[in-house]
Amino acid sequence: MAMTVLGTLLGGRYRLDAQIGRGGMSTVYRAFDTVLERAVAIKLMHREIASDSDQLERFRREARSVARLNHPHIVTVIDAGEEAAEDGGSTPYIVLEFVEGETLKDLIRREGALDIPQAIAYAIEIARALGAAHERMIVHRDVKPQNVLIDEEGSAKVTDFGIARTLDEEGLTADGRVLGTTDYVSPEQALGRPVTGQSDLYSLGVVLYEMLTGEVPFKGENQVAVAMKHVREEIPDVQYKRPEVSAALASVVDAATAKRVEDRYADDAELIADLEDVLAIETARAGSATGEVTSVLRTLPSQTQRRVPFRIRHRAWAVMLMLLPLAIAGGVVAWILSTRTHREAPKLNQPAPAAHLAQIRPCSTCAHDYNPDAISGPKNQNPNLVGLAIDGNVNTPWLTEHYYNGSLQKAGVGLYVDMSRPVAAREIVLYTQTPGYHAQVYGSNSPPDPAVFDTGPGGWSQMASVPSVQHRQPVKLTPGKTGYRYYLVWITSLPPGKMLAAINEVALYRLTR
Repeated sequence: MAMTVLGTLLGGRYRLDAQIGRGGMSTVYRAFDTVLERAVAIKLMHREIASDSDQLERFRREARSVARLNHPHIVTVIDAGEEAAEDGGSTPYIVLEFVEGETLKDLIRREGALDIPQAIAYAIEIARALGAAHERMIVHRDVKPQNVLIDEEGSAKVTDFGIARTLDEEGLTADGRVLGTTDYVSPEQALGRPVTGQSDLYSLGVVLYEMLTGEVPFKGENQVAVAMKHVREEIPDVQYKRPEVSAALASVVDAATAKRVEDRYADDAELIADLEDVLAIETARAGSATGEVTSVLRTLPSQTQRRVPFRIRHRAWAVMLMLLPLAIAGGVVAWILSTRTHREAPKLNQPAPAAHLAQIRPCSTCAHDYNPDAISGPKNQNPNLVGLAIDGNVNTPWLTEHYYNGSLQKAGVGLYVDMSRPVAAREIVLYTQTPGYHAQVYGSNSPPDPAVFDTGPGGWSQMASVPSVQHRQPVKLTPGKTGYRYYLVWITSLPPGKMLAAINEVALYRLTR
């Protein structure tokens, strides 16, 4: 009808600009709020079903329910209204915050199985959002990756409470009717039985399984066949599908997707606590944290008792007790080393690129991330990981932040090494676990400007350019008469199909005398 044409102004202020989604009840548009001059999302109910009083009340109830929720991982309801139609009826709409990004489903389709810590971090954010809804007695009833938006910063936001129902009122759906996508439907929901917050947790467990394996657990000829598998069959072993998943994480998936409600997590808090524990375990195994994992780690309780799933609890304590003497010894060694005025970085355990070259070792704290921005000021690029690029171990990487659209959208980011004095490096060898990115090597004797990438006089001087950095990439350098104090590896494009780039090791070499 006419009011759905792009350019229509709803409520005298919301201009429909583009259709971005369509469901059984409504169509979603990107719109522009002409009063506050900002982008918003408009969920407009289909006119042909707006005359159904039950469906209309269900749509209005969604607006009321979600408007009661205020949480960083839930898409915010801004406004609601009804637009009069020429036939005397009206078409209701809901105004939501516009989230620039993609759905979690799109991310999985593009990337396949996600990095394990990243999958856990998203599961924590979704669980926290559901917990906020469940506290207000609101059950989502349709938890699936299509209803999770990943914004430009990499944060997850739950949306589409279109079939949400409060637990303290009568539902509007007929007995026995299955609501929700059956790929993620809980057994009780598939059987038309009462649905609770634990049903949402089951669906989240399935979403976690898909993030870890890249596929849903069950497939069938139709939606009913899939729903019945959720009722009758156990979720496939996630460790069989992905062997590197820990027993702790597999336990979380098993408990979240238990067939009987009594065997499932009792509430969101229990699930979140175990997910937080597992995130710490998996991050330790990975040896580093980036992107949204880093953000979630910052939010973990600092004084929380460790709650490891039952099947590995005793083994985990044994491992921690075994590691305690090593940790104490390591602390003593670190204290002794920290009292020295200058410590060289470890020597790289790799042969020099030629017999006439010898490695030049900077101090162990002389690597620095570099992300200048002349407009908004310098930004960090995992400064806690920079030491890994000069630690003598080619298996430990410094990583850029995640760029979820696959493009840096700026001149570059990088890492530089302060050699403490000018040195005449004749060759640099780069090691990376993400080959294929474009990089340039620069030198300078002036302290780098943290806000501006300066290649003018007194700034960076380009020494080499590498169109596609390989796993081990030797690069010849011309250092000039005196050499340079600062050496910069400047990444100007990401590896094909990747959202970040890694520098596992930077090794500088001089001519032997």
